Amino acid sequence: MGGFFGTISKSDCVSDLFYGTDYNSHLGTKRGGMAVLNSKEFKRSIHNLERSYFRTKFESSLNEFHGNSGIGVISDTEAQPILINSRLGEFAIVTVSKITNIENLTQRALKPGRHFSETSSGETNPSELIAMLIDEEESFERGIENVYEKVKGSCSMLILTKEGMYAARDKLGRTPVLLGKKDGAYAVSSESSSFSNLDFELERDIGPGEIVFISADGYEQRKKPNDKMQICAFLWVYYGYPSSCYENINVEDCRYRCGAALAKKDDIDIDFVSGIPDSGIAHAIGYSNEKQIPYKRAYVKYTPTWPRSFMPQNQEMRDLVAKMKLIPVKSLINGKKIVFCDDSIVRGTQFKDNVKILFEYGAKEVHVRPACPTLIYPCEYLNFSRSRSTLDLAGRKAIKELEGVEDKHLDEYATPGTDRYYAMIEKIRERIGVSSLKYQHLDDLVEAIGLPKERLCTHCWDGSSYF
Repeated sequence: MGGFFGTISKSDCVSDLFYGTDYNSHLGTKRGGMAVLNSKEFKRSIHNLERSYFRTKFESSLNEFHGNSGIGVISDTEAQPILINSRLGEFAIVTVSKITNIENLTQRALKPGRHFSETSSGETNPSELIAMLIDEEESFERGIENVYEKVKGSCSMLILTKEGMYAARDKLGRTPVLLGKKDGAYAVSSESSSFSNLDFELERDIGPGEIVFISADGYEQRKKPNDKMQICAFLWVYYGYPSSCYENINVEDCRYRCGAALAKKDDIDIDFVSGIPDSGIAHAIGYSNEKQIPYKRAYVKYTPTWPRSFMPQNQEMRDLVAKMKLIPVKSLINGKKIVFCDDSIVRGTQFKDNVKILFEYGAKEVHVRPACPTLIYPCEYLNFSRSRSTLDLAGRKAIKELEGVEDKHLDEYATPGTDRYYAMIEKIRERIGVSSLKYQHLDDLVEAIGLPKERLCTHCWDGSSYF
């Protein structure tokens, strides 16, 4: 997915920029970058994060950065920030985007004789393409609107100029952008959790399609927000950091409600509930509180040397990393009937390996309760998964086993209570080898978040796309 942080201050901003960007590290695993503007020039640095962490890569070179404004990014895709010299002037840009029509836009740009200097794994760098679309217009504001008009998918961005910083949220608000302030400084971030330890107070959410121009003295709205919004519901289930809020709804609190909703529809007889670290823990606590049964840590996570499980490009290596960093506690597991809560089941391979270990350690029963519905549709709007095929999704794989093809009767499979829905769940249960499997119903997830369904993107579960 990715996340960004930008700040502009009356004093040197580098420390705030460094730590603020680092607080977005859970949103991406591939590259990190910072650009700082001082009185003379832009200073930029980009590092690969696939075998390390943002802080480790950048800490030793911080003394080389000086300036009162800067932007930083953690990316799951391209190298950023991009530095541009254009007719609008010099600027630096970072984006959180997924451009589904990137090939068409690339060919559109190349046809009149333009060229691209940046590539990402042999493909057009999305941030450079977005910068090119901005430079087609006579102002940054109109250029950003040009991006909204041309790009299919999603795009939020920060643009740093010598006059100030522009913050623009995706036209349907699929990714969050939040504004913070403190005495003498402003900041913008993908995560409100970036603000508190840097003494910023959350000012407000930037709205879908809104453009805000920021200086050290204040900010002004350059484009009003759109009425329609489709913020990704999966932010509350998995991606979001527990201390963050989006649309004034806290992530951790929402996960407690998700777990409680699972518990209300569950009559299983168990000894205790456990969560798959990290994001499954809050869901399990909510389940435990609702059921009034013990919560215990049957799995503990070893993090000092293991990065996130979906970081490696190779699926086999991702599965190995996922297995190695989760350590089961045999004395808690042996002879017990356990419910495990997790944020989701994407492919099911990680669960299959973990379940085998649990039974080898003496578990009598292993029941799994994902906090969201079955993933049936690939995400078209965010870089949620590197899966190239819908058959990577556990739900689609089960559908193909039942129907012979992967895309038949999808509406029925996505609807709880139908015969096809139950058949799909049973196929997934058999494959991962658990005693029982019950998914969250979409209506309960929407209620736990607390926004109207039409304000949420739920495409990966029900295929809906309102706009």
